[in-house]
Amino acid sequence: MVLSHAKIETNTAILLVLSLLTVVIGGIVEIIPLYTIETTIERVGGVRPYTPLELVGRNIYIREGCYLCHSQQIRPFRDEVERYGHYSLAAESMYDHPFQWGSKRTGPDLARVGGKYSDEWHVAHMVEPRSVVPESIMPSYPFLKDRVLKTDDITAHLRAVRKVGVPYSDEMIAQARADMEAQQNPDADTAGLAKRYPKVPVGIFDGDPARITEMDALVAYLQMLGTLVDFSAVTPQQLKQ
Repeated sequence: MVLSHAKIETNTAILLVLSLLTVVIGGIVEIIPLYTIETTIERVGGVRPYTPLELVGRNIYIREGCYLCHSQQIRPFRDEVERYGHYSLAAESMYDHPFQWGSKRTGPDLARVGGKYSDEWHVAHMVEPRSVVPESIMPSYPFLKDRVLKTDDITAHLRAVRKVGVPYSDEMIAQARADMEAQQNPDADTAGLAKRYPKVPVGIFDGDPARITEMDALVAYLQMLGTLVDFSAVTPQQLKQ
């Protein structure tokens, strides 16, 4: 056997052919099963596209580099589940382009942060993190309260996202600007918004009803994270020790 290996490894042509054959066989074994299933993502009720305000908030989250210090992926380990909540499901990220799983945690995981704190807490945390978490090393983002949100391009934004697979309907796109304004106004008629986007958080997120700011969008995004899926209806897998 040693002599056979030596013959293969010293003959460039034979080594190349056998290496190519190995890669082809491995590729076939991995690829063919994917054609026998409809989707690689489990079906989970409750997952919906982001509202226009949440979508813009997510863009701000990415722009400010929040993903560099905060993950959105709870692994199926007992210590993580006990601290953060139910482990993350692939379906929860199915409309993310790109996903926000992250690669490190300087701060806590945010996959289940929605509803955990009040809007006022989030605003205070963004303006001056140490006012609510004294040991925090997070930068301050007070300027988000002063930046008025641009809303005139939100319709085009939803159209663009639909092209990469997010199922925004024609109605969602047509009502995008109105939905963005309604989500930040508790006194508005939000029946249509709630029908299009179930479990949508509504409120004057930054505390100022006179205008829609980047702070409104970011807090709206944070307040929906982890709130869409009814985990009592999800079959749990064996938690790893």
